[in-house]
Amino acid sequence: MVDKVVEALAALPPVLVLTLVIVLPALESSTLLGLVVPGEAAILIGGLVAHDGGLPLWAVAASGTVGACLGDQAGYALGRRYGPGVLARAPRVLRRRLDLARARRLVARRGAWAVVIGRWVAVLRAVVPVLAGTAGMRWPVFLRANLAGGLVWATAVAVLGYLGAASYRYLERELGIGEWVLLTLIAAAVASRVWWVRRRAARR
Repeated sequence: MVDKVVEALAALPPVLVLTLVIVLPALESSTLLGLVVPGEAAILIGGLVAHDGGLPLWAVAASGTVGACLGDQAGYALGRRYGPGVLARAPRVLRRRLDLARARRLVARRGAWAVVIGRWVAVLRAVVPVLAGTAGMRWPVFLRANLAGGLVWATAVAVLGYLGAASYRYLERELGIGEWVLLTLIAAAVASRVWWVRRRAARR
């Protein structure tokens, strides 16, 4: 089953993969799509396709960087233009997932570093650029942090997808347990996520 999924992803047209790698990260903070579909999913798929020879890894990392930076620039511009009200007008189903208090604290305490740090957490990644704009962060400062954070994040995620595909292929080929190991890791990740969400809800 897993092998079929991997093969199906690897068979996607390279142009389609690169389009997704640009578009999904670009939509994260500009439309808050990152609260539903994190942009790293497309970059991980790009890394997988790169491992199977469908794309050069550098193209995946570069496309992810472009998409991430464009999306954050759009989010920043929205924040500067419309202020905090832009988040209040988000659909209710998305507003329930916004962690605005945490994001505001991060921007207030870390400034430009908040843009770099927030990129590694999907919920923060979707709103920190908007809040940076509403807080009046200077555009050159935001731009430098955005480019640095986007480049490191997109490259790391692309390499992770590449190495993940390599590890899966190795386990399957050499040990014959690739599918079982991958399924176990996925189950463990899901269980950990559910436990974390329930614990956070209990604290609230």
